[in-house]
Amino acid sequence: DAKCGKTRLMQTIARAVDMLHSPDDVKYVIITEKPDEWQDFHNNDNNAGIFVTDESNTRELINSLMEWAHNNKGEQQSILLFIDDLEPISELDPQVEQNIRWLLLRGPARHIWPIVSLRSNRAEAMKAWMNFFRSRLFGHIEKEEVSEQIIGTSKFDLSKLEKGSQFAMLEGDNLLKFIAPSI
Repeated sequence: DAKCGKTRLMQTIARAVDMLHSPDDVKYVIITEKPDEWQDFHNNDNNAGIFVTDESNTRELINSLMEWAHNNKGEQQSILLFIDDLEPISELDPQVEQNIRWLLLRGPARHIWPIVSLRSNRAEAMKAWMNFFRSRLFGHIEKEEVSEQIIGTSKFDLSKLEKGSQFAMLEGDNLLKFIAPSI
């Protein structure tokens, strides 16, 4: 849901990359509709750029990542691709949509690791995209029917997760909860 901490969790991952990895090993790029939320990352060495979802340079970024992935067959640098809300970028144009799908499916094998957020109230509209994600982290979701649609079962109540800091993931038949760390 809105304000459950999706962006904050992605920022925590980016901060951890800045602290633990050299830019020669790991870089990250951010695609967002709200670049102001990421302003503290502008000058970080590992940050390869903050791109606004509907600007032309974002299309160029996706094309560049595709080209890089096709040529990256060795043990070279890794790139984290943060997409802070999948829906707007998935609607840009058919070529971008196709390239995003390819990066979601094959990017990790080529050292591009997508980390993507999705608003729960748009889950029905984004249903076709859900199968691209084997690993899913869940934040607070108030509506039981939306939670069931996203998680695939009514067995777990995601409304009990603390907004802004607590998340969970499915591990077999269990819901593993965790608190996003502060860095």
